Amino acid sequence: DPRDPKNFSRARKWTITLLCCAFCGIIAAATSSYSISYESMMKDLNCTQLQATLGLSLYAIGFGIVPLVSSSFSEECGRRPIYIVSSVLFFLAEVMDALAPNIQTVIVSRALQGIFGACSFSLLGGSIPDIWQPHERGLPMSLLAFSSSFSFGLGSAFGGLISASPHLGWRWVQWVHVMFTGAFVLCVILVMNETRSSIILTHIAKDTRKMTGDPRYRSGAEIDKPTMSSLIKASCTRPLYLLFTEPIVQSFSLWIGLVWGIVFCLFESVTTEFQSIYNFSAGDTGFVLLTHLIFYFNSVGAIIGFMANMYQETLYRKNFPVKSQEARLYIPCIAAIVLPVSMFIYAWTASPNIPWIVPLIGLTAFASCTSIIYQISFLYVADCYGPYASSAQAGQGLARNLTALMFPLFTQQMFAGMTYKWGLTLWALLSAFMAPIPWVLFFYGSKIRSRSKVSREILEAEQQKWDGNTTIVSSPTEEKSMQV
Repeated sequence: DPRDPKNFSRARKWTITLLCCAFCGIIAAATSSYSISYESMMKDLNCTQLQATLGLSLYAIGFGIVPLVSSSFSEECGRRPIYIVSSVLFFLAEVMDALAPNIQTVIVSRALQGIFGACSFSLLGGSIPDIWQPHERGLPMSLLAFSSSFSFGLGSAFGGLISASPHLGWRWVQWVHVMFTGAFVLCVILVMNETRSSIILTHIAKDTRKMTGDPRYRSGAEIDKPTMSSLIKASCTRPLYLLFTEPIVQSFSLWIGLVWGIVFCLFESVTTEFQSIYNFSAGDTGFVLLTHLIFYFNSVGAIIGFMANMYQETLYRKNFPVKSQEARLYIPCIAAIVLPVSMFIYAWTASPNIPWIVPLIGLTAFASCTSIIYQISFLYVADCYGPYASSAQAGQGLARNLTALMFPLFTQQMFAGMTYKWGLTLWALLSAFMAPIPWVLFFYGSKIRSRSKVSREILEAEQQKWDGNTTIVSSPTEEKSMQV
């Protein structure tokens, strides 16, 4: 049936996938470009760095809390309406940011960007599985992770170049975002299709009732349909239940939470560290060079991470019959070791006596590992929790973005008290402490899942995985269940 999202043409599938990647890139670039334009903003609005940092932190917390609620609305309304409404509101919040007369308005607008951006961002991980079969998701999910990692660097590059110009400044960084987001909104309205199968089946059943005049045609989603309040309650409580009771969700939440917190710390520290150690703040030329270096380590790291993820997909297909879901963890096990090593390199080589290319190599390796861990935190959890994947990812996202909220608030104070070397060494030691997580899951993940009540329920659900595509047809001549 061509109406089934998994039977869409490849052109339509890739159009939807690329739109998802574009929005993922917009969200990432809005994070890094904001942090690198602090100096211009503080001069223009006469605010402190802590106030500017609050705008970064509140932007992140929206991505941790909003998905707990927004998934309920997607079950009721579908994905496309939420994409349209939230992206329009995100666009208006960016306009508010660009026109802000004071730092208080900037903080409010950044909080709104986080809320509205999270509504669409929380659907990206579901839109890809909606249209691609499990064995086809490797490349689309790799592109999604790549677009996020690459755009962190791209946002730093154009944000630094624009904010350094005396004729432009931080406001034009926001206006550039407004332009790209506006183009995305138009594409969503004109191109994006509904991909949630239950919503499509509901529309088919409504059209059938209208054409036949028979009210007994019902989709599966319309039978015993839960109320919106019960949907919101379930979507808010189930992620927390999985986060506090499931070892796999807990361990990956700790790991990706620490990594994400370090990423946001680096937003706060890379610029100032290179300026203080290598004197890149000496005039516009030095600052321009710094923005190029930040773009280099993010973009090259993203490319390496993308290539590693593609090789991981090959290993997954080859070893899935033997290792099952744990076949996702070959490359992440290596990344778990490389990550703390890269942090030690960055911490102990950032010195006036050592060329800047050496710590940059450490940062590039760190960016590659981040890209790998970011993708696998979605794929492995989705494989393990099947119909509960969105809830497991929402719980994981809450943990990840809570660290993104908290870490930048004490980063500057920590480095002022401990110096960059020892502050970064602390992060490296914590990363090394987390390194056994993928190794333990690689060898014992199946045993851990076998003892989980939720995993046993999922095994039963997988045996009835096509039940969600069932439309109940009650006609005058027959009562039967029909696959649409």
